[in-house]
Amino acid sequence: GREQQEATAMLLRRASYQAFSAVWPGMDDFADYKVMPKYVVSTTLTEDDLVSDWGPTTILRSLDEVAELKKTEGGPVIVHGSAALNRGLSDAGLIDRYHLLVFPLLLGAGKRLFSDTDKDTQKLRLVEHET
Repeated sequence: GREQQEATAMLLRRASYQAFSAVWPGMDDFADYKVMPKYVVSTTLTEDDLVSDWGPTTILRSLDEVAELKKTEGGPVIVHGSAALNRGLSDAGLIDRYHLLVFPLLLGAGKRLFSDTDKDTQKLRLVEHET
């Protein structure tokens, strides 16, 4: 969609990076993702764990480093996967816009997307929708 086309970089956690980097370099869909800079938030990932055929990748060790990245020049950064990363980014006030893909599936349990930390102050405004 539009968000993928506008994005200038991708932010992931380690598990999402490892899952995506094993598959996406060989895919024709979202070809721009192959060259798009990736930032992986991880305390355990090493340079040796990075794949060489999926564009430039930088390891960020903390949300403070994400905050510093956000201050730099550049366009939108898209986050894929990792509810835990999204909750951390939300708690740190580092999310400017949510683009949610909703699938018609009901689960009785699972990972929460939004944190309870700032529930009283988390006011979202619908900008647009498409069905």
